[in-house]
Amino acid sequence: MILSFILLILTGPRVVNVLWWLLRPGVYAVAFGNNIILPILGIIFLPWTTLMYVLAFPGGLSGLDWIFIGIGFIADVASYGGSGYGGKKQMTSSKSATKPASTPPAAQQ
Repeated sequence: MILSFILLILTGPRVVNVLWWLLRPGVYAVAFGNNIILPILGIIFLPWTTLMYVLAFPGGLSGLDWIFIGIGFIADVASYGGSGYGGKKQMTSSKSATKPASTPPAAQQ
């Protein structure tokens, strides 16, 4: 468990999901049954939510477990929104840097 947490911090949720699935496939089998498509889609599109779901599922889902799954979903949405905002900010700053200098007004005759 400690190793999973350290890997999560260093590499991100997708790598931790894949490694955990390879090292302990029974945990994913309990959480998702025989369905292989759902965990793959979860790892690709909602890695934090998938990780929280797998962590919370083995004992059954109760009220507090759904809160942790919701936190994972918020982390996924925030990561997508944050990267979109950062890209937009970078695009606006690069446009202003490449903007040609304005020409002085023409002299009146």
